[in-house]
Amino acid sequence: MAQALFIDSIEAAVDHVLDTVQGDIVLGIPLAVGKPNPFVNVLYRRIKANPARKLRIVTALSLEKPVGKSELEQHFLGPLVERVFEDYPDLAYVKDLRAGTLPPNIEVREFFMKTGDYLGNPSAQQNYISTNYTFVARDMAVQGMNVIAQAVASRGEGASLRLSLSSNPDVVLEVVEKLRAAGQPLLTVGVINHKMPFMPNGAEVAPSFFDIVVTDPAGTHAVFAPPNNKVSAADYAIGLHASSLVTDGGTLQIGIGSLGDAIAQALIVRDRHGDEYRRILESICPDGLGGRDLGRFDQGLYGCSEMFVNGFLKLIEAGIIRREVFGDAVLQQLLNDGEIDEVVTPGTLRALLRHARIRSPLDAKDLAFLTHWGILREGVAIDGDSLVLDGTRVRNDLIADDNLERIGTTLLGSRLKHGIFMTGGFFLGPRDFYQRLRTMPPQELAKIDMTRIDFINQLYSENGGQGDLKRAQRRKARFMNTTMIVTLLGAAASDALESGQVVSGVGGQYNFVAMSHALPDARLLMMLRATHDNKDGLRSSIVWNYGHVTIPRHLRDIVITEYGVADLRGQSDSEVVKRLIAVADSRFQDELVKQAKEHGKLEAGYELPERYRQNLPQVLEDRLHPWTQAGLLPDFPFGTDLTDDELHIVRALKKLKHATQHPGELLTMAIKSLWEGREAPLPYLERLGLAETHSFKDAFVKRLFAGNL
Repeated sequence: MAQALFIDSIEAAVDHVLDTVQGDIVLGIPLAVGKPNPFVNVLYRRIKANPARKLRIVTALSLEKPVGKSELEQHFLGPLVERVFEDYPDLAYVKDLRAGTLPPNIEVREFFMKTGDYLGNPSAQQNYISTNYTFVARDMAVQGMNVIAQAVASRGEGASLRLSLSSNPDVVLEVVEKLRAAGQPLLTVGVINHKMPFMPNGAEVAPSFFDIVVTDPAGTHAVFAPPNNKVSAADYAIGLHASSLVTDGGTLQIGIGSLGDAIAQALIVRDRHGDEYRRILESICPDGLGGRDLGRFDQGLYGCSEMFVNGFLKLIEAGIIRREVFGDAVLQQLLNDGEIDEVVTPGTLRALLRHARIRSPLDAKDLAFLTHWGILREGVAIDGDSLVLDGTRVRNDLIADDNLERIGTTLLGSRLKHGIFMTGGFFLGPRDFYQRLRTMPPQELAKIDMTRIDFINQLYSENGGQGDLKRAQRRKARFMNTTMIVTLLGAAASDALESGQVVSGVGGQYNFVAMSHALPDARLLMMLRATHDNKDGLRSSIVWNYGHVTIPRHLRDIVITEYGVADLRGQSDSEVVKRLIAVADSRFQDELVKQAKEHGKLEAGYELPERYRQNLPQVLEDRLHPWTQAGLLPDFPFGTDLTDDELHIVRALKKLKHATQHPGELLTMAIKSLWEGREAPLPYLERLGLAETHSFKDAFVKRLFAGNL
């Protein structure tokens, strides 16, 4: 592999790209925080100014600092954005895409979009690529990609320089591998951002992996860091139900956001506050706790998720994510079966010999295997018919018991090495998440492996298969995914509306669904809030039918709402209908029963049991309130970047925004606010630009805001 060309100027690097690639440029950049924003912006502006050249950007999850839609929101967000996002540079193409002003010689094709941000945006909707995460590398190649650029972390300098793909080894390794194997021209660009956490293991690459390494200080900027969201009572109820289906010694996949935080906090409560955890669940489980896992995590869990999020980091710090896996199928299976454990003994060698993973006498390949995993000490060598270390010679014979005991006394390591307890494809989190990764002790960071998505998201892949290894590592897996709509027959709509408008994307959801059915002891937990509120009013998220499907009903498994768990695997259609109605919001249950009967999926005389008739938000909040007050279910279990005053303002603004979408509610709010005549603190009004009002509208908004504090 040729040596990388080091360039100390982003402008010069873009010059090199434009000079090297003749004709149209198809630029691939990672999803989320792995984008080299300053480099992309310069390239975008240069081609935007030159209609003779064309640019196609292929990516996903293009992040942008929050921008308020109203004047109130803009006033509020200004200081917050400046404090939290620091010098993060927005992507110029995102601004133009949102405004509908992309020039005709540039197009943006995304395979996953920030949730709901591009509804009604013709360019984004028309250029969306629907694909599974594991097919992204293949489909990027289909787009004719000829340049790929990524933000990278670095350590050392000169000849000792090391690079890490940091947040995004998910796709780039496979893309480069595929295109180079096909002989397709590809220019690879790594832009060093010194604020990116340096991740070892699968994320580390030699500088020669890239054709160009950009060292310009302008490439360094704050990593995009969305603040933690408030965890609602509904989130906590879903997280509590989900946490009680996780088996000690198993494997965990979760996602980002308040629901991921709720699951992580519920697991921590389960591990540290067992009695209270049981009582909380008893208060929200109408069918009792049969089939639930309530115990502590004595063995711990292994995290294996396309997205490494803050919740996982908190579970690592809580000692729950700690079950180490090892990159050898035989070794891992012996651990699973209890034939060996992490402590190395002569029995470790006997077991490996018994299962033909090593031979006696050992050859060079066996020795390398045993040394790598820490079974033999570093420095053990083969010399004729002996094993030697620091002047000690032992016969190279693992059959004779007395000789094996001597090997155990003189040559064995103490514990297995190179275990991993967290495998991820990309990461995204709040500011303290990145800071923790930057400062984590090397021995702990080494147990986190950021790696390829084709390894994480499926059991078999073109990259050597490794199916037996993955099956051994991912025992008792619980794949937790969110969806928007579930039909009464068990289909799920997670990425788009029935109109075809894309809300987000398929991402890896189908991959995890497929794995949950392929692994004998795995389960899929599809989670959703029982209702959603939009301009048309409150709607049930469990419906009779829907005009779009992400996961077909024959792949139904477990569905969780805030009102309970519906285990659908292997059930008849009528039983599926009954179990889903039992976890639906009670305001919609009668209509759902009626629709199911009309379509012949419920017997005419079916009556919903009374114990499911209290599925209402206020009832749920009342049941969880004691545990919220006790501090076990806090609004922000893992902290927040917002101050107390900002939280007060946000709550009032959210109520006000909701009311503006519902005229009846707005009228009631207006009457109440005018009648009570409450005043808001002056600093709050100054923050929102309402300290001085110059119109009836401003005075009215000021009064409404004060009334909602």
